[in-house]
Amino acid sequence: MAKKSILKNYLYNLTYQMLIIILPLITASYLARVLGPDGNGIYIYTYTIVNYFVLFGSLGISMYGQREIAYAQNNRSKMKRIFIELVSFRFITIAIASIIYALTFMRDAQYGQYYSILIFELFAGAFDISWFFQGMEDFKKTVIRNILVRIISVTLIFVLVKVKTDLYKYLAIYALADFFGNVSLWMYLPKYFRGVRIKRIRIFRQTPAIVLLFIPQIANKVYNMLDTTMLGKIIIDKAETGYYEQSQKIIRVLLTLVTSLGTVMVPRMASMFASGEKKMINTYMRRSFNFTYLLSFPLMFGLIAISNNFIPWFFGPGYEKAIILINIISPIILLMGVSNIIGTQYLLPTKRQKEFTTSVVAGIIVNFILNFIFIHLWQSIGACIATVLSQLVVVIMQFRFVKREIKIKRMIKIGFRYLFASLIMFGACMLIRLFLKGTICFIVQIIVGAIVYFAILIIIRDDFIFFLLQKVRDKILLKPNKEVNYN
Repeated sequence: MAKKSILKNYLYNLTYQMLIIILPLITASYLARVLGPDGNGIYIYTYTIVNYFVLFGSLGISMYGQREIAYAQNNRSKMKRIFIELVSFRFITIAIASIIYALTFMRDAQYGQYYSILIFELFAGAFDISWFFQGMEDFKKTVIRNILVRIISVTLIFVLVKVKTDLYKYLAIYALADFFGNVSLWMYLPKYFRGVRIKRIRIFRQTPAIVLLFIPQIANKVYNMLDTTMLGKIIIDKAETGYYEQSQKIIRVLLTLVTSLGTVMVPRMASMFASGEKKMINTYMRRSFNFTYLLSFPLMFGLIAISNNFIPWFFGPGYEKAIILINIISPIILLMGVSNIIGTQYLLPTKRQKEFTTSVVAGIIVNFILNFIFIHLWQSIGACIATVLSQLVVVIMQFRFVKREIKIKRMIKIGFRYLFASLIMFGACMLIRLFLKGTICFIVQIIVGAIVYFAILIIIRDDFIFFLLQKVRDKILLKPNKEVNYN
């Protein structure tokens, strides 16, 4: 089977990931005013709880399924058997998780109504087969089908959610959009399985391997949700959770730009690992570092530069504290970008789950301890500080695990040119703040910042920029793909 373009798959996956984050972000400014910090805090707290059940119900099948489908791309019979076994297994585990969820949180006296609505997130998890198309390196289908569902959901939010008491409507729209979006992907399956016969279906055949890969995934998920959960539990004022969540919404959008390449690279890296192509693995790793640095440094510094004017404009009055939170947590863009390369793109596809798990568990422990101390001291500000420091621990440990296979000093050195260009861009953006205020200020900052950043990289003749420009030019001119070397 011909390998699909990584650039095309990245753009498709980026579109999809940006879609499921940006569309809610479009509504965030509206909902921030309608629901207020308290309503937003209740939403993120209850949504975080149901996501724990989705996580345990899914049992790591998405990552495992993506990898196994990638291994079996050229064997349709084996691929269909893997698909049926994993889907059947997931239906069983989600059903168990749903029963436990219904017997516990849906009976909650304070938020039981909201938890009852969010059970559709569990149902959506049962029907999620995006991992199959990712394993096939076919990201186009997951994008096209979900665009319509997401646009409809945003429209319904503006039409139906009018006052603070409409929080339950927002939760219903959000959960049902996920459910119908996942169900819609099933219509594409006949193309892959038509005429393919299989025997000896054993639903629990994959259980040991699934559980083994689930451990690092649950560690990673718990790590990502721990700060919100602890903030909601420790601080009675749910507005603090709302401030934190609003800053996280901005960060998640920018992180999507940086980390979407990881999802695309997993099946490719798994395939190359199975074929023993170590040289190509190192080549792709180097390109991933270039790409991550290219985006993460300017996004990090640019966000700090525009936050003073952007946050009040976007979220409205009452969210000024989010400015401080964004300035503190912005380094997470770079740290999680690097961790995505080493962990998601390298350790997991090459069956180094143990090292990946160790690094994430260390991050969880550090995050829990620092959260417990810092949240009591500084509330949401403390949660931001704990998140950045714990992610730094994860990155340092992952570097140590791969130092014999990957030239770490060389990979770090690659980032210096992008740091240099970003600092000049940051200086230009801060200079603009001296003369302009409000909406016009951050718009001019974004335009001027982008021009300055890429101009500096072209002036210093960054090899990766010219590599990307040639790739784009070849696509436009419909030239055949060819490798371009750069140091």
